[in-house]
Amino acid sequence: MLKIIVIGSPGAGKSTFSRKLRDITNLPLYYLDMLWHKPDKTTISREEFDTQLNEIIKKERWIIDGNYQRTLEIRIKKCDTIFLLDYPLDVCLSGVQSRIGKKREDMCWIESEFDEEFRQWIIDFPKKQLPQIYELLNKYHNNKTIITFHSRKEADTYLNTMLYKQ
Repeated sequence: MLKIIVIGSPGAGKSTFSRKLRDITNLPLYYLDMLWHKPDKTTISREEFDTQLNEIIKKERWIIDGNYQRTLEIRIKKCDTIFLLDYPLDVCLSGVQSRIGKKREDMCWIESEFDEEFRQWIIDFPKKQLPQIYELLNKYHNNKTIITFHSRKEADTYLNTMLYKQ
């Protein structure tokens, strides 16, 4: 595992999982949210985002945390390992709720509220985004290691197993 992507619904814990994976593997970790968002809560242009992402995927080793469906296939083509956190909706919603008001390494501001539009996007994720993700994973399953977790316990057990093997 030298080029890893971690994907799943907002609130699933992608960033937490990615940090733990970084600490075990010593691979550099890149948060797509940190590329896309500016501290003033605006975003960079798609062109600038794509340029920065292309610089990252040219590197020999990385973990990239985040969905960003528009660029997902590009990252899938370049990675060797994919972790999909396919958790129940209630887990994802409570995950986002629990981080309100907390400083995070993966976001350049502190969320002060659970935005209703963002909440709806998460609610729609299993129907709108997840089928597209599974379609892409199916397309590339022959030459990628794809690991899907359906609970935080499964993900933690996997990470603990990795620690034990070291």
